[in-house]
Amino acid sequence: MSEPLVVEVIRSGARESLHVVDVAVVDSDGSLVAWAGDPEQPAAYRSSSKPIQARVSIEAGWTPADARALAIACASHNGEADHVDAVRAVLADAGLDESVLRCPADLPMYPPAVIGARGRAPIYHNCSGKHAAMLAACKASGWPLESYREDDHPLQVAVHKLIEALIGRVAGPLVDGCGVPTYVAPLRALARGLLAIDGDAAAAAMRTHPFLVAGSERLDTDLMRAAPEVLIKGGAEGLACVSAGGFGIATKARDGAARARGPAVIAVLEQMRLIPEGLLPAHREPPVLGGGVPVGVLRARGTLSRA
Repeated sequence: MSEPLVVEVIRSGARESLHVVDVAVVDSDGSLVAWAGDPEQPAAYRSSSKPIQARVSIEAGWTPADARALAIACASHNGEADHVDAVRAVLADAGLDESVLRCPADLPMYPPAVIGARGRAPIYHNCSGKHAAMLAACKASGWPLESYREDDHPLQVAVHKLIEALIGRVAGPLVDGCGVPTYVAPLRALARGLLAIDGDAAAAAMRTHPFLVAGSERLDTDLMRAAPEVLIKGGAEGLACVSAGGFGIATKARDGAARARGPAVIAVLEQMRLIPEGLLPAHREPPVLGGGVPVGVLRARGTLSRA
């Protein structure tokens, strides 16, 4: 192990708190080429596995109507109008409606979108696009719809099989926040996932429609817009998985803090010389507010170790 990255929270010139971040960077062979902290730290794959889950839905019979449909299947979206419309389109194309969604009822993640929401509903859940694609795949294959979240359902068995084919043996399953199975693997294994699928239809759809992947003021959307060669999918508990320049990258805040994700990811990409220095200052050094105005920043500290 080496020293981890640290994302400091600076308020009015004083360090108020910090987040410790482990990093793994692998090449196309899966060999570790750079790291910080513990690259063997186990982490749950959570939403960073959505592009792989979307591929399974296609292999199980779902035919996306267009790249928008595939992008929303890979999304952890804000619940903005464009996101909700895209999810409804996936369901309608499969001859289904919102009643079949078994992700939890929720409000949009993006506060301005809550104003137009009609109370909590599964369609607003950030994972509803993935669930819509899974249901469309089950409909196409004649598999049960009601039990599509269960780990012994044919769709979830196929997800498990493909994840292990791409990144190696995993532990679990755990129950993800949206109710489907998720799996645990070392950070260096999770770093292989997006790199393994980069170049397929899901990756192309994410790059073509980055807004659908996340939304307003979100790292994934803003980074893929500013640096189209980068493919990124954030996950819960401060996880981010990236493919860029022939490298696979995974970063994970040990305390699960989502706010550490932007500074950590951008610091790693800068040190690997995969993006220009100073890109996306609002994510590189997010402001700390006091009295409604910026009084400090979050800032990543530390240097990657190299093989």
